Amino acid sequence: MKRIAVLTSGGDAPGMNAAIRAVVRTGLDMGWQVFGVQNGYAGLGDDNMVELNARDVAGIIQRGGTMLGSARCAAFRTEEGRKLALSNLIKHDIEGLVVIGGNGSQTGAYEISKLGFPVVGIASTIDNDLFGSEITIGVDTALNIALEAIDRLKVTASSHHRAFLVEVMGRDCGYLALVAGITGGAEAIAIPEIETNPEELAAELRHAYERGKAHALIVVAEGARYNAEALTNYFKAHSERLGFELRATQLGHVQRGGAPGAFDRLLATRLGAAATQQLALGNTGVLVGLQKSVITKTPLDVVVSSKKPLDTSLFELARILAK
Repeated sequence: MKRIAVLTSGGDAPGMNAAIRAVVRTGLDMGWQVFGVQNGYAGLGDDNMVELNARDVAGIIQRGGTMLGSARCAAFRTEEGRKLALSNLIKHDIEGLVVIGGNGSQTGAYEISKLGFPVVGIASTIDNDLFGSEITIGVDTALNIALEAIDRLKVTASSHHRAFLVEVMGRDCGYLALVAGITGGAEAIAIPEIETNPEELAAELRHAYERGKAHALIVVAEGARYNAEALTNYFKAHSERLGFELRATQLGHVQRGGAPGAFDRLLATRLGAAATQQLALGNTGVLVGLQKSVITKTPLDVVVSSKKPLDTSLFELARILAK
């Protein structure tokens, strides 16, 4: 193997740049040429790739987002679009591809691998919903951003004796909300994996008020049936039950944009190096991730056909700690 390419796809995650850097520099150390594909799978279809050297990835380890860019690509969902992407890789004599991203990105990686092209995926999504890695690139930083926001909101909540609904990202996975709620000292948490009863949430707020608490906090996952908007509308019609005056904050994409912390920089660096090593060994069609503190590889067909479970025992722990 002499020439490889790397792309980032899907939602950006803090640490993607660190992974790109590791792929490039470990690839160069093996004597390979490394090319960066601009704008994800769209860049493959548009034949938009540039050769990267060690200096091209200097000073990016601390930057959030992705220097290569990311974009949705409807054409890649078609057989014709995937064959065009493959032909562009072959045209440049690319012999292996590293795909950094989450579920949709790794589904794309699997589709390319089915065409016989060597691909290795790197687990990267703030949602932490990707099978094959206990924690993915960007999760730790996104959690710390959410936690900082929660801590700040609790100061205001205490000053004005209010309750706050804080909605965090995560698509259909409640991991971010669950962990942010536990570490942020929330009175209640609403996640997609467990049915939410708004009456019970109202009761939790009322109990906090009656116990004399200066504030109350509910952390809500965006994918929950009762998200921040739905709960706000519900509580407006039953405000007398809460005791507290209620405010809602949706953190949204601010969680994606932070500079990666030490954990994400190290994780991304380890996974980037592991991806090039797997290419060198001929172990392709796999995702590299972190499980039990060890870098592992999981076949892409297993990754895309499996659902990552959430440890719902943490939800019970959150309930106990909120008393």
